[in-house]
Amino acid sequence: MSFIEMKNICKKYAGAEKNSVTDFNLNIEEKEFIAFVGPSGCGKSTTLRMIAGFEEITSGELKIGGKVMNETAPRDRGIAMVFQNYALYPHMTVEKNISYGLKNMKVPANEIKKKVDWAIKILGLEEYRKRKPKNLSGGQRQRVALGRAIVKNQKVFLMDEPLSNLDAKLRVSMRNEISKLHRELGSTTIYVTHDQVEAMTMADRIVIMKDGVVQQVGKPMELYEHPVNKFVAGFIGSPQMNFYDVTINGNAVQFADGSKIILPENIIAKLNGKKDGLILGIRGEDIKLDSQNLDLYKNSVQHAVVENTEVMGNENNLYFTFGGVNTVARVSKYEISKVGDKIDFVFSPARIHFFDKETEKSIF
Repeated sequence: MSFIEMKNICKKYAGAEKNSVTDFNLNIEEKEFIAFVGPSGCGKSTTLRMIAGFEEITSGELKIGGKVMNETAPRDRGIAMVFQNYALYPHMTVEKNISYGLKNMKVPANEIKKKVDWAIKILGLEEYRKRKPKNLSGGQRQRVALGRAIVKNQKVFLMDEPLSNLDAKLRVSMRNEISKLHRELGSTTIYVTHDQVEAMTMADRIVIMKDGVVQQVGKPMELYEHPVNKFVAGFIGSPQMNFYDVTINGNAVQFADGSKIILPENIIAKLNGKKDGLILGIRGEDIKLDSQNLDLYKNSVQHAVVENTEVMGNENNLYFTFGGVNTVARVSKYEISKVGDKIDFVFSPARIHFFDKETEKSIF
């Protein structure tokens, strides 16, 4: 039996034509870190709020620790929640914000002090304990919100886009702090984010949602290497996977602009004779410009003109048109090209994905 069990969970708001969440099924083990990701409006926050008890479950069953929680009040579910907007009391100091929930729970004063001191220390807030929220940075406020959650000593932590209000540098720092905190506390954490980088770097498993429906659940690299459909393939990874409408003629893959690449027989065989209605997908790092790959796959060398570049420091993104599609190749920092340069490149055959154009499901 899993620690959290969600069976056929649905949410439909009054007056709505369709569900906001449909048949959500997921088992979460104790101490797991699970991330819900997807575009805005996909149902990830709604699902989190149903787990918390802030939204009523229209149908389906939620169990935590083997107990059905559908009708249980939020305060009795054994959860602590961290919100996007911090939700701190502006008139209270750091230590009073952290202790407020414990006071409401009638925890003895000496135990409150012990827990607050522990939280302030573990979150590096010692010098700010007497400050009010208006005198704190965004990262410090977020740590106070985390402190308020962890002192309750709950087994489940729910986090709803807690880092979205922070700048890029602070997000990286807070990602590390939350991951470290999760390991130290040994809690079960469900983390909602629209940022797939956060999900990839923090979670044990990721749940990818679209239009209220779970698309795929898996470990970060499982989703990256083996997406079940075009949506997952395009959502996970930065820059996004390149997609092309193609047809198959023997061992040749024909692109919309007339370009062709030759694939090995064992790869073509995986298509089971399907010749059209195909989408080819390849990630930017699997488009190769180096001489070794150009020589190895010399029958499939393609040509393009660089239209834009992004110098990232440790790597470069090159943008060009190929197959009638805007394409991006991710190359090493040593492969320097500038706008207007003519480049030769090949697709790494073993890294190519094929999707059915009609269903968008992965063929391989």
